[in-house]
Amino acid sequence: MEETLLDIDLKDREEYIINMGPQHPSTHGVLRFETCLQGEMVKYIIPHCGYIHRGIEKMSESLSYPQLVHLTDRMDYLSAHMNNEAVALCVEKAMEVEVTDRVKYIRTILAELSRIASHQLWWSAFGMDLGALTTFFYGLRDRERILDIFEETTGTRLIQTFITPGGLMNDVHPNFQKRVREFVTYFRKKLPEYNQLLTGNVIFQERTKGIGYMSKEVAISYGVTGPSGRGSGFHCDIRKLAPYSAYPFVKFNEITATEGDTFARYWVRMQEMSESLDIIDQLVDNIPQGDYMLALKAIKAPKGEFYHSVETARGELGVFIVSDGGPNPARIKYRTPNFSNLFVINKIAAGHKIADLVAISGSLDLVIPDIDR
Repeated sequence: MEETLLDIDLKDREEYIINMGPQHPSTHGVLRFETCLQGEMVKYIIPHCGYIHRGIEKMSESLSYPQLVHLTDRMDYLSAHMNNEAVALCVEKAMEVEVTDRVKYIRTILAELSRIASHQLWWSAFGMDLGALTTFFYGLRDRERILDIFEETTGTRLIQTFITPGGLMNDVHPNFQKRVREFVTYFRKKLPEYNQLLTGNVIFQERTKGIGYMSKEVAISYGVTGPSGRGSGFHCDIRKLAPYSAYPFVKFNEITATEGDTFARYWVRMQEMSESLDIIDQLVDNIPQGDYMLALKAIKAPKGEFYHSVETARGELGVFIVSDGGPNPARIKYRTPNFSNLFVINKIAAGHKIADLVAISGSLDLVIPDIDR
C-alpha cells in the first residue's frame, strides 16, 4: 500500500520511551535512564537512581568515627583512599589535631595512585564502549601494578580502609617506595601508547568532538566538579583551592579545557594521569620519618558542625558532620561528586543520537554506588 503524506507525518512525530538500564553495560552500574527517542535522536532523559541505596548516612549515626571509613569505601569504590581521607580530615579538623608529615605524604601518594588507577579503569571501559576493545586489555594490564602495591601495603586491592582519623592503620610496606618508583618509571612510557591507540584515533575523535557540550555556566549551576567540570573550564580542583595533606608541598597543574565536549572531558583525565605521576615523583623519595598514627585516647568530635572536602577522581567529596560531643556523629552528610555530575546528563545529551549517549554518559565517569548512598 502506498505511503501517504499523513502516514509520513505521524511516523516522524512518533516518540519511543526506552529504558537504558538498570543492567545495561554502557552504564557500568545499576542506573536506569528513562530515554525518550524520536527515531535515533534523544529528546530527553530522566535518570532513575536508588537501585542500590544502602542508607550509609543513616548507618553512620550508630558507628564510631574510625568505623565511618569502612562505609566510605563502598561509595566511590575507585576513590576509596580519598574517601577515607575526607572523613579522617574532617574528624581531625573537629578534634583540632594534626597528623605527622609522614602520614600526609603517604596519604597523598596513595590518593594519586588511586586517581591513576581510577582513570585507567575509566579509559579502559570508555574505549571499549566506543568499540576499541584493546583499551580494556592495556588499561587493566597497567592498573594491576597499582593494585599490587595497594595489596602489599594495605592487604586489599579495591576498598582498602587504610586511612583513618589520626593517621594510618599501619605503616607502609618496606617495598612501598621502591615499587612506587618503578611504577612511575613504567607508566610514563605507557601514556604515549594510550594516546597513540585511542586519543589520536580519527574514528574516536569523530565520536567525541563536539558531542555532549557543557558550558562553564552549566557546569557551575549543576555543581559538576572534577574532570567533568574542568573540561568546561571550571576551576574546581580542591587540591588547588584548599590544599590539604601534602599538596601544599608539591607543584602541579590544574588541568582544564574550554571546549566542554566529550573529548575535552576525556583529554583532561588523560593529562591528569601525567600530573599525578609528577606529584608522586616529588613525594616518594622524600617521605619523612615519624609516627604513622597519633596516640589518641579517644576519638570524639566536640559539639558543633564541621565540614571538609577533598578532590576524588570524580570531583569534590564533602563530609559534613554534626556532632553532639559523643563518640559517633549525630548526623553526617556526604556531598558526593557523582550525584551532582549525573543530573546534567539530560542537558548535554538531548538532541544527540542514542549512540552518542553512550559516549556522553561514559565521559562523565559515573560510579553509581557513590550516588546511591
